[in-house]
Amino acid sequence: MGTGNLIGQPLEAKAIASVLEELERQAAKAPDQLSVERRGDRVDVRGEIDVDALVMVVVGSMAGGP
Repeated sequence: MGTGNLIGQPLEAKAIASVLEELERQAAKAPDQLSVERRGDRVDVRGEIDVDALVMVVVGSMAGGP
């Protein structure tokens, strides 16, 4: 689910999608340092997370950014 497809969705749904997409982006960039596996409404995250990047994505989604 892309954040661009969430126009008109509740703010919470946008934040959730943004977090998941950012975690998956970080995992794809450094698969030896981070793994992310979706399990229904749960996510198994193992490794190092760039928290600054994650927060920026969440704040951006709440502000209506991309």
